Amino acid sequence: MKVREVADVVPSPDGDWVVYTQTRAVMEEEKSEMLTHLFLARADGSRRFQLTQGGKSCTSPSFSSDGQFVYFLSPRDAEEGKQNIWRIRIDGGEAERLTDWKGSLGSYKVSPDGKWLAFTGREKDEETEKSKKEKRDFRVVDEKPESHGLWIIPTAAGEEGKRQPKQAFKADYHVRRFDWSPDSRLIAFDHWPTPSFDDWARSDISEVEVATGNVRKLADTGAAEASPLYSPDGKSLVYQRSNEPVRWAFEGAIVLLPREGGQPRPLAATKDEHFLSVYLLGWSRDSKNVIFSEPWGARFVVYKAATDGSLATVYEPEGTLGSPNVNSSGTHLGFMRESPGEPQEAYVMPLAGGTARKASDANGDLARPPLGETEVIRWKSKDGVQVEGLLTYPVGYERGRPYPLVVVIHGGPAGVFTATFAGNRSLYPIATFAAKGWAVLRANPRGSSGYGKKFRHANYNDWGGGDYEDIMAGVDHVIAMGVADPERMAVMGWSYGGYMTSWVITHTSRFRAAAVGAGVTNLWSFTGTADIPGFLPDYFGGEPWDAFEAYRKHSPMSHVKGAVTPTLILHGEADVRVPITQGYELYNALKRQGVETEMVVYPRTPHGPREPKFVLDIARRHIEWVEKHLP
Repeated sequence: MKVREVADVVPSPDGDWVVYTQTRAVMEEEKSEMLTHLFLARADGSRRFQLTQGGKSCTSPSFSSDGQFVYFLSPRDAEEGKQNIWRIRIDGGEAERLTDWKGSLGSYKVSPDGKWLAFTGREKDEETEKSKKEKRDFRVVDEKPESHGLWIIPTAAGEEGKRQPKQAFKADYHVRRFDWSPDSRLIAFDHWPTPSFDDWARSDISEVEVATGNVRKLADTGAAEASPLYSPDGKSLVYQRSNEPVRWAFEGAIVLLPREGGQPRPLAATKDEHFLSVYLLGWSRDSKNVIFSEPWGARFVVYKAATDGSLATVYEPEGTLGSPNVNSSGTHLGFMRESPGEPQEAYVMPLAGGTARKASDANGDLARPPLGETEVIRWKSKDGVQVEGLLTYPVGYERGRPYPLVVVIHGGPAGVFTATFAGNRSLYPIATFAAKGWAVLRANPRGSSGYGKKFRHANYNDWGGGDYEDIMAGVDHVIAMGVADPERMAVMGWSYGGYMTSWVITHTSRFRAAAVGAGVTNLWSFTGTADIPGFLPDYFGGEPWDAFEAYRKHSPMSHVKGAVTPTLILHGEADVRVPITQGYELYNALKRQGVETEMVVYPRTPHGPREPKFVLDIARRHIEWVEKHLP
C-alpha cells in the first residue's frame, strides 16, 4: 500500500522539463482515498520537486505552449468536490483557478496559441438538484442522458478578472476526446450518442469552427471512429477506426484523413490491431510519423506509423510502460516504466533517438523486502495453440521442491497481464503471495490482447472452452516444471477473471480454494442487467432469446450442481458493469449445496474497487482464504 503510482508523464514543449503525477493511499481515521499531486523535474531527473500541495488531488497535467505554466484538474476550493481547471507557474507559487464550473467536467486541452482552453462538461442542472431536495427525483430509464458538451474559455481573464465559458455548439450527443488544429481555429472531436459505454461502437468524428460554431462531420460510417489528432503542419488528421461490423474484440486500424480532400486511408496495420488498446500519443515534429502505444506480449510498446505506410518500434522496455505522452512539439516522449522487480518511475527520451532517462524518484525510499522472481513462460494448449503467461516463483525458491500455486485470471476477456511491478498495490498482491511461499501463475489465454487479432477472437462463441483449456494447460505445465504442487492450488480473478474462476470450480475439483471477484456467472441475466447489453450478443452471435442454448451452455450457473471448491465471493454494491446479483446467484447456489462459501459486499464500489481500505481488505481476504485452504 506504500507504493507510489506514477502517471501522466508529460514532457515540456522544449523537452527540458517533465511533469508527472504521484499517487498514494490515504487511510488515516475516516479517510480512505487516493491522493494525487503533480511533480516537476528536469528531464534528467535534476531539480525535482512537488508542484502542488494539499488534501485535494491534482491530475491531468499539461504544459502551456511557452512552457511557463502547468495546467491541471482539481476539485480544490469547489463545492461538492467538483473538478475545475487550474494553472501554476513551473517555478511554483499559488495556483490560479481558471474555471468556476458547478457541473461535471471531463477532459481539457489548451489551444496551440495559448489563448483558449477547451473542455468537455455538463452544466449543473438546477431542476435536477431541486427535485432531489423535494424527494421527487424519479427518473425514466434512458431519458435525458447526462452527456458532455464541448466548452471554450479564454486563458486570460477579462476586465473584472473573470473568464466566461461558452458552449462551442449545441448538440444532443456526448463529446469525448478532442484536439485543437495547429492554428487554433478548429477542434476535431469524437462523440457517442449517449455516455453509455455500450455506445462506443457508434462513435463518430466531427469538427467545429471555434469562431462560428459551425460543425461538420469528418468520419461518419458504420465503423467506430475515435481519437482525432491533427498533424503539426495541419495537412492531415489521424484517428482510430474499427472494422465493420464493429466487434467487442475491438479490432481496428489507424486511419489518415487528408485535410485538403481525399479519402481516408489506413496506415500500416499495428501488431495487435486493437481499437481500444492502441493509444494515439501524437505526431513527430515533421508530420511524417504518428506515435502510438499498444500491448504486445507481456508489455506495452511505443511504435511509430509513418504516413508512407511503414511501421517501426520507438521504445520497447524491459518490463512494461504506461502513461506515455508525446510533448506538444513532437520531439520528446514521456512514460512510466516498471518491471516485476522495479516499481514505477517517470522517464523521458527524445523521439529522434537516445537514452530514456529517469526523471522521478517516486519510490526511491520504498522498503525492498525480497521479491519472488518473475519470468515469462510459454506452453502448448490442448489444441496446440501456444499460450504465454507470467510465473512468479516463491521467495527462496528451491528447484525440485513443489510449492502451492495461486492461479490469477485477468478480466476483459481482452485484458492482458504485463510485466508490472510485483509489489504494486493490487487486489491480488503478487509479491505477498510469493513471500508466503506460493508460486503465482498469471496466464494470457486466448481472447487476450497483445497477441494479435486472431488470438483475441479465438474465444468467440467459446467462453469456458479453449480459454479454460489454455489456463489448465498452463497449470499442468507449471506442475511438470516441478514448481507447483497439484494437491495445493487456488484460483481467483476479477470480472471476466471471476467468470473463468466460476467456470473452473463448476468443471473441476482440482483446486482447494477459489475467489470470485465481480464475476459474470449467468450470461442471460448478466446481459439483461449490465450497462453493456450489446457485449455478449456480439460474442455469442445473437441476443439471449435467439441463442438461448449458447448462453445456457457457457454460463457457470448451468453447471454449478456438484461444485465442491470452497469459494470466496467479492463484489461492489454499485457495480453496473457486472451487477452484484451475479455474485448473489453463485453465492446462494453454493451455499444451498453445502459448499463452504463466503460473500463480501463493498458499498459505494463500482466495477473496480477504488477506496484503498477496500483494496487492502480484498487483498488480505485473498491471502487469508488461500492460507486457510492451502496449509
